Amino acid sequence: MTVYIDPPTWPGHGRLWSHLVSDVSYEELHTFAAGIGCPARAFERDHYDVPEHRYGDAVRAGAVEVGSRELVGRLTRAGLRRRKRWAGG
Repeated sequence: MTVYIDPPTWPGHGRLWSHLVSDVSYEELHTFAAGIGCPARAFERDHYDVPEHRYGDAVRAGAVEVGSRELVGRLTRAGLRRRKRWAGG
């Protein structure tokens, strides 16, 4: 099982966030996230949003630290990337 997490640099709701992904399957991702106490509501399309204070928990549980670009690249190459749909025009 390999899941990846990027640094907590994404602002929102008064705190910083990381993204947690799998390059194998969503099932693997959901299993890992549940194991570290991420609520199901933290899942967004293809990743979990992880607050900065839980980053260390994810790493200690085995998440591999990568940069944001590498994280997106791994997700895309695995065919698991789900982009937001554009609502304009």
